[in-house]
Parts: sequence; C-alpha cells; structure tokens
Amino acid sequence: MGERRREDGRDEIRDDAHGGDRGEAAATSQFVERFAAQLVEAGMTRMPARVFAALLSSERGVMSSAELGEQLKVSPAAVSGAIRYLAQVNMVIREREPGSRRERYRVQGNQWYEALTNRDSMLRRWRATMKEGIDHFGLDTPQGRRINETMEFFQFLEVELGSLMERWTKHRAEQLGN
Repeated sequence: MGERRREDGRDEIRDDAHGGDRGEAAATSQFVERFAAQLVEAGMTRMPARVFAALLSSERGVMSSAELGEQLKVSPAAVSGAIRYLAQVNMVIREREPGSRRERYRVQGNQWYEALTNRDSMLRRWRATMKEGIDHFGLDTPQGRRINETMEFFQFLEVELGSLMERWTKHRAEQLGN
C-alpha cells in the first residue's frame, strides 16, 4: 500500500495489490450497489442486478467469476446463478479465457438492445397465448375482454419496439459511431 497527496490536498491511499486506490474502489462499489438497487426496483432479482452493475462498471467490461465474487463479496454459486440468468436474457455473454478452461463474462455496449430484441419474440409468444385465451373465453366475457386488452397491448408493444429499435440503431450510429 502507498500514500500520495491528491490535488485537493487530501491523502490518497493506494491498494497496489488490487491496482487502485480505496477511494476508487469505494466509489465503484457505491455505483454498483446504487444501480443494482434501481434494477431491483424495476423487477430484476438482486444478485443478477449486482453482477450486471459490476460488469458494466468494470474497466474492460469483462470479469471472471472469481473477480466478481471478490468484488461483490459473494460465493461462486451466487455469481454462477446470476450469470445464468443474465445470459438467458442476453445481458452478458460467456467466453473462455484464452488458453484456459475458465470462463469470463462480458457485458457488451449493446446489451439493452439485445435484451429488448429478445423480448420481442417473447411478446409474440405471449400474444399467441392471449389469442388462445380469447378463443376459449370469448370477447363477451369479462376475462375475455381483459385478455383481449392484454393482447392488444402486446401487439402495440411489438410494433413500437420494432420502430424504437430502428430509431435507436440510427441514433447510436449518429451519436456513438457504432
């Protein structure tokens, strides 16, 4: 560990073994926990939210299970379960470390696009199921009308998501050069 004086006159304690200062690690941890809490409020479970936020805030956007466990102070099993969920919803990808059997996990810049694009196929499946419900109950019943409104909403989302994704692709190219 070493110390040095910051421009504002305060001492900065560096943890050279971990390649950064304690203040930086604390700020990163605070970001991870705050964003994870917001994702939990939006419906994501806690551990996948924490793992996603940790990956998103990592310098390279890629970490091993051991690195995630160490940063988040959780077990390998907790990381594994979170990664399984995040991979299923296309928010992270698994890759092999070169020359190793170990996996590492990567968050991509377009993870939200991928996640929403996959929701589009889910909306189609839900809409098909809603149609079956309408056929079964009929539009002249309260449940049939509720199911129909749900189906209409899914149809609306499906159309709007397609349009939204096209606009995002254009915006991303203009603003980010991707």
